[in-house]
Amino acid sequence: MSLLPTTTDYNLVLTGSIGPNQLIVARHVAARLNLPFVDADQEIERHAEMLPSQFKDLFGEARLRALESEVVRDLTLHRSTVIHMNGQMIAYGDHLARMRECSYILCLVAALDAVLARLHVALGARYHNPTERAYALGMLKRAWSIRGKQGVHEFDTTDMTEADMVNRIAELWAQRVIEFTRLG
Repeated sequence: MSLLPTTTDYNLVLTGSIGPNQLIVARHVAARLNLPFVDADQEIERHAEMLPSQFKDLFGEARLRALESEVVRDLTLHRSTVIHMNGQMIAYGDHLARMRECSYILCLVAALDAVLARLHVALGARYHNPTERAYALGMLKRAWSIRGKQGVHEFDTTDMTEADMVNRIAELWAQRVIEFTRLG
């Protein structure tokens, strides 16, 4: 199915949490829209030359937040890009305000039971380990910290397959591009 043109100076930021396959969905959305894709966590890893958790252990939370701010500054220079960012990073400091200036921020959400079912499938037997499950739920809580903030639009994926999510997000983005064009 062909969509209307999907180019604009705005970026599409996908955040929130729908379960373990969100990064895959974000990549497929970028491919479907034929737009470049950037994962903020990978950008942090590239800048730090190590995993963010290792960087935090070596240099501390404050330096990790400063590195995140550098990455966010760089992300604001992108145009017509699908950007995957975790909600906690967007909610920190002035990141939300900076990203809102150049991006349409879409927080992907799902009912908790849908997220837990997706986690159960992804984690398999590890899902029954209370520590693993608690870690996954903690990540969900941090990812959803952006919910309800001004300029963040929620997109409920509860009853959708991954293909449905990609198609619906692409359709929504095409509609937003038309609106941005009218406003521009």
